[in-house]
Amino acid sequence: MALRTRRAAFSATVFLASCALAGSFVNQRVGAQQATDENKVRDSLKSFTSAYAVVEQNYADPMTGERIDKAIYDGAIPGMLHTLDPHSNFYDPKAYAQMREDQHGKYYGVGMQIQPQGNKIVVVAPFEGTPAYKAGIRPGDVIVTVDGKSTEGMDSAAVASLLKGARGTHVAVVMAREGSEKPLTFDLVRDEIPRYSVDLAFQIKPGVGYIHVSSFMETTSHEVADALEKFGKVDGLVIDLRGNPGGLLKEAVAMSDKFLQKGQIVVSQKGRAFPDEVYRATRGEQGKSYPIVVLVNRNTASAAEIVSGALQDHDRALIVGETTFGKGLVQTVSTLSENTGLALTTYHYYTPSGRLIQRNYDNVSLYDYYYVRDTPKDNANREVKLTDSGRTVYGGGGITPDEKVETPKSTHLQDQLLIGYAFFNYSKHYLATHPVTKEFTVDDAVITDFKSFLKSAPSTQNIAYSDADFDAVKDWIKANIKAELFTSQFGQTEGLHVRADWDPMIQKAVGFLPQAQALADKAANAQKQAALR
Repeated sequence: MALRTRRAAFSATVFLASCALAGSFVNQRVGAQQATDENKVRDSLKSFTSAYAVVEQNYADPMTGERIDKAIYDGAIPGMLHTLDPHSNFYDPKAYAQMREDQHGKYYGVGMQIQPQGNKIVVVAPFEGTPAYKAGIRPGDVIVTVDGKSTEGMDSAAVASLLKGARGTHVAVVMAREGSEKPLTFDLVRDEIPRYSVDLAFQIKPGVGYIHVSSFMETTSHEVADALEKFGKVDGLVIDLRGNPGGLLKEAVAMSDKFLQKGQIVVSQKGRAFPDEVYRATRGEQGKSYPIVVLVNRNTASAAEIVSGALQDHDRALIVGETTFGKGLVQTVSTLSENTGLALTTYHYYTPSGRLIQRNYDNVSLYDYYYVRDTPKDNANREVKLTDSGRTVYGGGGITPDEKVETPKSTHLQDQLLIGYAFFNYSKHYLATHPVTKEFTVDDAVITDFKSFLKSAPSTQNIAYSDADFDAVKDWIKANIKAELFTSQFGQTEGLHVRADWDPMIQKAVGFLPQAQALADKAANAQKQAALR
């Protein structure tokens, strides 16, 4: 009983600390609230503690530690924050540790991506150069035990926790592999595992660089710089920010700095409790300028929108794709007690032209905000701004692309093949009896074998499709087969390379480089005219 009481007291303390911290952000440098408002706050906190006491004492089931945590961590605190805006958030100890790991861009473990598949934990791919990769672990290997502990009934987070540990320590992993009669045992030595935000950078065609930035971590701007240096002299660049959820503001600023002129504004922050801040390019683009196309979609958000908006407002890049997510709220993360954290919205951010990117969230459910997200049907009620060369751009609803290119809609067959892990499982089946070299192509024999596999694999044998259905997406199927095989044989980078070579959205982005060049020329002329005034 004493333990339960102490846990309840701690959880309640975290809640009250969250309330106090939120209040301190609001009141800092703004002045004390009026006495009536302060009384309302105190009365509300008293009401909460009274309600919590009644629940703790009288709820039908015992208020165990797990139930207490759920009531506070998943209920009271998130409920309070989500009434403010969709992005203020609370992190319990596990989520807070994961967030910090994601920001650092590294952790200590064995280096492999895993996922549940049925009741098994399966290796998606080992990261190149890591202990798992060097030991010969393959995509599709099933993790049976970790240090003698069975993974049966575990989720992927629990298994990942077992695999992580101090650098230099050993972990024994037993794997089941298709085509192998006996389980395979690997003695792995944990090491620092880098997590790259630039997961693919190569010349998509001679003289045209391609960079895919998956997120903004502490190493992102350095990774972009390394990619540009590796390219050497190029005549054009495609920056792919599709699906990028954002991340660290300073890294978005540092990345933008590589393509803008020294002194140009990247982004500004405006809030109520703190002074406004303006971030500028401190070094500016080094070397010869070249046309840039930035590829975005509806899941491009936050820091990725800062980069897109800055390059668009300064006419430095042509934005191609779909209207972005529209996340223009800045969260300040503070550590609470027991390694929990509070991410509280303290600023709105604005593009160089003064556009607010944040989408309206008033009277919108969290589900609709994140998943429905109707884009504005017209620009009648949106704020109007101008780029450096006088082009019209709009605020209040994400970054509207200069050239709209919709992501192709998936067919029912494509959805079913992905849901059934068809390509992932086929690669295990094929590699069990066939060698694959980098000269491999998906020919008619492979397609025939793939169709036979679909009929026999438990996860895909009930998929019904016609020859017309198959032929309509045949190129996509070939690309996915080859990508999975190359991932297994040569690593994730080669698999991503195959997908990028095929991707029709990337090919369209490359096709817009002449328009990007014309835009850059127009911006240069505008700057010359401004200098003469």
